[in-house]
Amino acid sequence: MPSVSRSVRHHWKLTPKEAIALQARLAAKVEREDRLGEIRHVAGIDVGFESDGTVARAAVAVLAFPSLELVDCAVARLPVSFPYVPGLLSFREIPAALRALRALRVKPDMLLCDGQGIAHPRRCGLASHLGLVTGLPAVGVAKTRLVGEHREPGARRGAQAPLMDRGEVIGAVVRTRAGVKPVYVSIGHRVGLPTAVRLVLACAPRYRLPETTRWAHRLASGPAEETARLLERRACRA
Repeated sequence: MPSVSRSVRHHWKLTPKEAIALQARLAAKVEREDRLGEIRHVAGIDVGFESDGTVARAAVAVLAFPSLELVDCAVARLPVSFPYVPGLLSFREIPAALRALRALRVKPDMLLCDGQGIAHPRRCGLASHLGLVTGLPAVGVAKTRLVGEHREPGARRGAQAPLMDRGEVIGAVVRTRAGVKPVYVSIGHRVGLPTAVRLVLACAPRYRLPETTRWAHRLASGPAEETARLLERRACRA
């Protein structure tokens, strides 16, 4: 798929030990500062599983920014070829996500991933990994913490607290809705943390999760009948 940055390529047929070693090499390539063009379209990516976990169903929802109107989406299915290993989920999910991204007509300028970026034990979660292999700016927006410690952010919308691990700021704990549990925002690739937080808040005007994530989750993990209806209604591709 076209991008404005050189992407990183690697083989996907790896053992868990090889994947761990690759994560360490990829983490060194993550760009932690803003390197963005104009953001006109943001994409949410979510991956669900079918057939007792043997098939990955990846959904990408592309929204106009800042209006957050759905303009394109795609769903792709691939057999899962990597075992379930905590901390290595990107190796199970990204191959299907890449297939879905290639099916889009409207190419996103930014990826918002339902998962971690550098807020990961080896500093290379799903958002960082996907940002590197696509060359696109990416942000991790996770519902739960994988690693690190933090204080509770204030109760108002927009309140945040640093997520720390071994003396390093690896993300921000952000309250996207007053009085509701926060989300865990982290750098994926080519986006600094302050910009990542602003983008997440801009994409979550009403609910806890960004609209990108909400749309992608409905496509990736909802009932097959609902997914088919959404795809047909929005002229998206499966």
